[in-house]
Amino acid sequence: MRDSIPLIPALEVLRDSRCEQIVVTTMGSAREWPRLSQHPLDFHYIPSAMGHAPMLALGLALARPDREVIAFNGDGCMLMSLGCLVTIVASGATNYTLVVLENGVYEVTGGQSTAASAARVDFVALARAAGFPSAAAFDDLDQWRARAAETLALPGPRFILLRVARVADYELTSPGPMGERIKKFRQALAEK
Repeated sequence: MRDSIPLIPALEVLRDSRCEQIVVTTMGSAREWPRLSQHPLDFHYIPSAMGHAPMLALGLALARPDREVIAFNGDGCMLMSLGCLVTIVASGATNYTLVVLENGVYEVTGGQSTAASAARVDFVALARAAGFPSAAAFDDLDQWRARAAETLALPGPRFILLRVARVADYELTSPGPMGERIKKFRQALAEK
């Protein structure tokens, strides 16, 4: 088994490195990120969104090239949307970071192992093959802390893989009514 970073500290590094980026989460990351951040530019999308965070974030990056956008995707979600890697690069969006949280399981459906885990898929190699100019992996918290800011400043689009420990609680709850959240998100986008 590969080394891994505890999930919450890994996300805290991103939260603490964040400036005014838009952050898009779905599925498992939409459970954890709202516990750490209630920023107006956070967009949490849950309904049947497995694998959709990268493309939701790409739409925002293309619509707002003046803003950096970070998308969180789990490794199970990444398997559902591998084609998005090529689409992201082909779009020309340089204000984009895709963060993949690799823990080897499908959290939302109960923690079953992913096929990528069994096959030991190298998501960073896939991102590089798709043309990402910046792609990095971290499995050590101290190294991630030391290099997060510089990694987020590399030429985009950027691909960051964080090998994270499995969580004990897979329960996924709604972050609140979608209409209200979209209204607040639109307001925050219009402000800057």
